[in-house]
Amino acid sequence: MSTLIRNAEIIPMTERDLHLRGDILIENGRIAAIGTINGDADEVIDGSRMIALPSFVNAHTHSPMVLMRNYKDTCEELMSWLSEIFPIEDKLQDEDIYWGSKLAIAEMIQSGCTTFADMYFQSWNTARAVRETGARAVLGLTLFGDGEETKRRFREFVPRIEEAMDGSDMIRLDAAPHAIYTCTADTYRLAVEWTEEHGHFLSTHLSETMTEVNDSLKNNGMRPAEYLDSLGVFSVPCYLAHCVHLSDSEAEMLAGHGRISIVHNPASNMKLASGIAPVRKYRELGLNVSLGTDGASSNNNLSMMKEINLAAMLSIVSNMTPSAARPYDILSMATINGARALGLDSRIGTIEEGKDADIVLINTDDVNMTPLNDPLSAVVFAADRKNIDTVFCKGKKLLEHGELKTIDKDEAIANTYRCWDSILRR
Repeated sequence: MSTLIRNAEIIPMTERDLHLRGDILIENGRIAAIGTINGDADEVIDGSRMIALPSFVNAHTHSPMVLMRNYKDTCEELMSWLSEIFPIEDKLQDEDIYWGSKLAIAEMIQSGCTTFADMYFQSWNTARAVRETGARAVLGLTLFGDGEETKRRFREFVPRIEEAMDGSDMIRLDAAPHAIYTCTADTYRLAVEWTEEHGHFLSTHLSETMTEVNDSLKNNGMRPAEYLDSLGVFSVPCYLAHCVHLSDSEAEMLAGHGRISIVHNPASNMKLASGIAPVRKYRELGLNVSLGTDGASSNNNLSMMKEINLAAMLSIVSNMTPSAARPYDILSMATINGARALGLDSRIGTIEEGKDADIVLINTDDVNMTPLNDPLSAVVFAADRKNIDTVFCKGKKLLEHGELKTIDKDEAIANTYRCWDSILRR
C-alpha cells in the first residue's frame, strides 16, 4: 500500500524554521520520498490546504486516568489531590484500564498524537488497547513501595505485559518508579538494574512541587535530583516528568549526564498549582525538553494541541518576552525532542526518508488559520484540535478527515461511562 500526499506545506522538523511546499510518498509504513514526486500511488491525498508535520509525541501521561476526568478538581495541591485519587485507583480492574486506555488513545489521536509514554497500573490492558488501535506506546512498569514489592511487580507483571505486547515493535516496556515520596531507595536501585539489564529507559516524577523538595531535604538531606543521583539513577537513560523546581546545580548536573530528558507538563503544573518549570533555562543548558499532557484527571484532557499552545504562552509570560517561545522550539518539544526522550528518534519525530510515516495533516482551510503567513507560528498559536484532519502512524491511517479509523468512539465513550459508574459503586 502506497500513499502520496501532494502539494502540502511540509514542516519536517529537521532544521530550524524550515518549511517547504512539496509531496510525501509513503510506502510500506515508511517515508519513501519527499519533494516533487512524479507518478501516482494507491492513494493520493490533496495536501494543498494542509500542513504536514511529524505526529506528536506525548512523553508523559497516565492514559486510563481519563476515568477520573473532572473529578476532585479543587483540591489544595498535589498531595491532597493524590489522597483523593489513590483510593479510586485501588478499585480499578482490568476492564476499567482497557476502556480508559482506549478512550485516551482516541483523544490523543484526535489531537495529532500517535506516540505516548504511559505510567500506570495493569499495563497489559493498555498494551492490548495500543495493539488494537494502531498507536505507538512506551509503557512504564509502575513501581510503588519497597524492594520486595518491586521484585513482585517485576516477577508477576512483566510477563503479563510482554504477553499482551505479543512481540509488537510498536510497544516498549520501561521501568517507572513513581516518585521519591512513594518509592524506597531499594526500588530505585532495582529499577536501574532492570533498565541496565534490558537496555531500556527509566521514567519517574521529579521535583513536581516544593513540598517534594522540602520533604526530600528533610528526609534525605538532599534535593530530589541530588538524591536520585546518589542512588545511581542517572546512569541509565531517563525521562523525568515535571522538573518544576530543580535548582541550578541540579539542572547542570542532569545536563552533564547527557542521556536525561525533561518532560514539561504545563497544563497539569498550572492546574495543580505546582509551579512553572524554567524550560528556557533547561534548553540553554542543553537539556532535551519534551512535552506531555500528564493524566486527564489533572489536565483535564489529552490534547497535545492545547499543550503546545500552553507551553508557548507559559514560557512567554514567565520570561516576559515572546522570544522565549519560538515556534520551532515549541514544536521540537512535541515532536523530535519527545522522540529523543523515549529513544525513538531514529524512527520518528521528523519527516525524513526512511523513517516511519508518523505524520499529521493539519487543515488550514478554516477561519482560525487564515491567512497562514508563518506555518510554524500557525500550528503553535492559531491551530486547534478541530484542525487535525488526518493522522498516520507507521503509514496506517488512524484518523481521516477528523474521523477515527481504528476506534469506535461511541463504543469507547459508552464503556468508559459504564466502567466509571461501576467504580463509584464498589
